[in-house]
Order: sequence, then C-alpha cells, then structure tokens
Amino acid sequence: MCDIQGSDTRSRVGVKTIPVEDAVGMVLAHDITEIKQDDFKGRAFKKGHIVREEDISHLQRLGKENLFVLNIADDEMHEDDAAYALANALMGEGVKMEGEPKEGKINIIADRDGLLKINKHSLTQFNMLGDVMCATLHDNTVVKKGQIVAGTRAIPLVVKREIAQKAVGIGEEARKNGGAEDRKGGIIEVKELRKPKAGVVITGNEVYYGRIKDAFAPIIRKKIETFDGEVVGIYYAPDNEEFIEARLRELIDAGADLLITTGGMSVDPDDVTRFAIRKLGAADITYGSAVLPGAMFLVAYISATVRQSDSATATSPIPVLGIPACGMYHKTTIFDLVLPRVLAGEKIGRHELAELGHGGLCLNCKECRYPVCPFGK
Repeated sequence: MCDIQGSDTRSRVGVKTIPVEDAVGMVLAHDITEIKQDDFKGRAFKKGHIVREEDISHLQRLGKENLFVLNIADDEMHEDDAAYALANALMGEGVKMEGEPKEGKINIIADRDGLLKINKHSLTQFNMLGDVMCATLHDNTVVKKGQIVAGTRAIPLVVKREIAQKAVGIGEEARKNGGAEDRKGGIIEVKELRKPKAGVVITGNEVYYGRIKDAFAPIIRKKIETFDGEVVGIYYAPDNEEFIEARLRELIDAGADLLITTGGMSVDPDDVTRFAIRKLGAADITYGSAVLPGAMFLVAYISATVRQSDSATATSPIPVLGIPACGMYHKTTIFDLVLPRVLAGEKIGRHELAELGHGGLCLNCKECRYPVCPFGK
C-alpha cells in the first residue's frame, strides 16, 4: 500500500528510538501487540501507558529491544488520531465506530439491521492514497446490528496530515455526489429494509389442477419471513393470462406491497405469466438476468394505491418479482440476491441484473452455505 521508504517510521522527522531498559517512566506512543499461539492476539500495552520497571521483561519477551519516542510534527498525525478521521470519512448512515482504535485500527459496525452498501469507486480512491486502508464486506451483504462491516487504519505509525485530509475529501465527495445509484450516504452505509407484505401467485396447470403437489409456497413464505415480512395471500392459477392478472389485482387490493409470481417464465407456449404481468399495467419490465440459477427471472413495477392501514392509503410503485421454476429446487437463486435490494428501496433494472453476471454462477455445493460463499459477490 505504501512505498518502503515512506512506511519506515524511523525515517520520519521527529522520531527516535530508546533502549527498552531505559524506558521506565516513558509514555508509550503506540499500542504494542502480543501474540500467543492458538491463544491470544491483541494489545499487550496501550498507547499512553507509562512504562514501569516490571514491564521491561514483558516487553523484552515480546521482542522489544527499543521503543519509539515520537515528536509528531504539525503536518503529521498519530495512527490512532488518523484512524478516527478515516472512519468518519468512510461512514454514512446506518453505521458507527466500534469503540476506540486498537493498534491503530478501528472497526466500523452496523448500527441497524439492513443491507450493506459500499461505494466501490470511492473506496478504491481511498485505498489508492497509499498510507491508509479500508477493508469491507461485500456490497449488498445483509447484515445485523453490531456486525463488523469494515476496518480502517493508517498503515504507518505516523501518517502525513495531507493524506488524511485527502481521505476525508474522498468521503465528503461520496456523500455529496453519491454512487452509481445516486446514493448520498457515504462510502459505507447500511440501508434499512422494509418489512414486506407479499402477495404470491403460483402458476401452472399441473399445480392448479392437482396433478403435482406445490412446493413453492413454503419456500417463498420462509424467505419473506426471514425479513420479518408477511404473506397477505397465496393464490394458485392455471396458465391463463386473465386468471393470473385477476389474482394479482386481488392481492394489491388486499394490501400487498410486493408481488411474487412463480413458474410460467420460460419460452414454452403455456408459460404466460409475464404476459399477465404486462396486462396488469406493469412498467419497466426486465425479463432475463445474468445469474444461474435464475436466467429467466423477471422484475417489473406497477403504480398502484396500496392500503397502508384501515384509514390511509399511499401510492407507491409495487415491485413484481417473477421467479422461474429453478426457485423450487435450488435453495439459493437470483431471488435471494434481488429481494433484499428491493426491500432496501433500490430500483432493479437491466443494468443491475447484468452486473450480477460477475459472481452470478452458483456452484451447487452439496451443502449450501449461502451467503458465506462467492455466489452473487
């Protein structure tokens, strides 16, 4: 991240070393790490600790024959002070710092449950500065309150103030201009997920006429309830455009703010679900995604009046997600990648579905470990 000469703390003006045995009474200018095999890795001595006689042997066991004595210049910052500035530059809404810097590093944690959003372009600019760094979880990861989502630090013990100021500037620019989705929440943020009221129409003559048992309903219900949502209704429909359209309208009238259809998404002549969605008045229809499983996925939006309570209504675009048959026999599909983004209020279209091609190939592992896997990353 930084050139060797620039990262050598001893080469900086105002820095000198002192033998550890002569350090009694000295105030430590940095944290000192201790590592015990298979047992412990962390801070043995904290910045600001006054070295005592009994500390000398401990420091020597840690391999410290000399300690740094710092005289930080006006144009420089200590690693801990820089860590605070860097974290503040990175943070948007829904995240906060986890305590104080330790060994020059500070973690950023989710301040609420939600969807982690990373402005990848600005993060790259930040890391290109050289003497500072930030590592994050993947963009679009669903996270829980208190979960570590990023870590940042100044790499050398003392960093030039100019570098820290440039990092702050990148963060401010990200908040001002937003990212690819016109976000203005900073480089790292956690977007709140709404609790959906889902209406489901399961299509197919084979299910409607009882030729086979439906397997979709319990799968969809479980995935909606994972986000503390509710299913306001489940209808079964034959492969008939008018019938499917009518059931979808009934679900909207029942208060659904998310419509889900299953089946009927292929190119077979009996597969008419997407045509029924178009007849419903859907706009911005996108059919097909760069994800396997889920290539025949559909997303659309319907402008409709949604019942919010017994006495109030609100006009809001209702997302429609059309899940192909793969959603019935694959545990994880395109639906799992798109649903949290829709609940975070994002508009999903051709560009977003095309981007998912990188990492959009499921490995079909014998034991699915999603989301702890490369799928959708």
